[in-house]
Amino acid sequence: MERARDVRLLPKAHLHLHFTGSMRSSTLLELADKYGVHLPDALLGGRPPKLRATDERGWFRFQRLYDMARSCLRSPEDIQRLVREAAEEDVRDGSRWLEIQVDPTSYAPRLGGLIPALEVILDAVDRAQRDTGLPIRVLVAANRMKHPLDARTLARLAVRYRDRGVVGFGLSNDERRGFARDFDRAFDIARQGGLLAAPHGGEMSGPASVRDCLDDLSAGRVGHGVRAAEDPRLLARLAEAGVTCEVCPASNVALGVYDKPADVPVRTLWDAGVPMALGADDPLLFGSRLAAQYELVREHHGFTDAELAELARQSIRATSAPAPVRAELLADVDAWLAA
Repeated sequence: MERARDVRLLPKAHLHLHFTGSMRSSTLLELADKYGVHLPDALLGGRPPKLRATDERGWFRFQRLYDMARSCLRSPEDIQRLVREAAEEDVRDGSRWLEIQVDPTSYAPRLGGLIPALEVILDAVDRAQRDTGLPIRVLVAANRMKHPLDARTLARLAVRYRDRGVVGFGLSNDERRGFARDFDRAFDIARQGGLLAAPHGGEMSGPASVRDCLDDLSAGRVGHGVRAAEDPRLLARLAEAGVTCEVCPASNVALGVYDKPADVPVRTLWDAGVPMALGADDPLLFGSRLAAQYELVREHHGFTDAELAELARQSIRATSAPAPVRAELLADVDAWLAA
């Protein structure tokens, strides 16, 4: 029997990672101590908290924990540390391209305003790239719990900083709240400015939320998208259009979308020909990073090394990387499989 290859050595792209959620638990504890922030017990143990966000109360608790962690990021130095450490973790897991998602309005109050906040974040990204060698790009994400006019402001800002590494525009938070079509103008602004549309859908809500991302927001990628597995016609549409779903298996289980890893419909999407990019979502809260997602689908869904290599290729093809960079990364995936 052939020995399984080390998935940490498999070249891959990481396309679904949230900013605060990328933080190391040890860093959160240090920053909380530095600023005198009293963290809830769920954030103290270094283990993912027990959550079930499929009901309103569970989602509120998840959001509260995330907001508590974000409150510990107060200075440009904190932001620099977070991005550098996230890049270090990604490099350790075999990531060769990272697209990290951030809503700069969440950091603006402590960093001097919306524009200074985004510039601090982009400066931190530039420094982390130099320090680690990992190419990093940014998706600016609007919050669907806020007014659509806020999203338009963010879309214009994202386009303005396209030459500083902003490559996409997202829409995050609880997709059960509000309608995707309310944010269509913001996504029009982003697409017309040359940015990828990558809203969340098909996580807490069913297939209809994925269709809304396609119909109303012209999504080029869908954050999560796993609930599309419940609609064969939608799966066929995603496959035909080549829309990549950013699948985060450990996150789906941690938030109660599925009861156990074997229930996450990775194989269903695979068999339908839907491109996937495995992601860690919020390692701080869910306890596992990028390579662990590949281990999960190997262990619980029987993916062979050849199939894992194709998953890595799909993640690379879905990036904003220039064609020569993608070609080099794809060749390195082939070399991993041939080793």
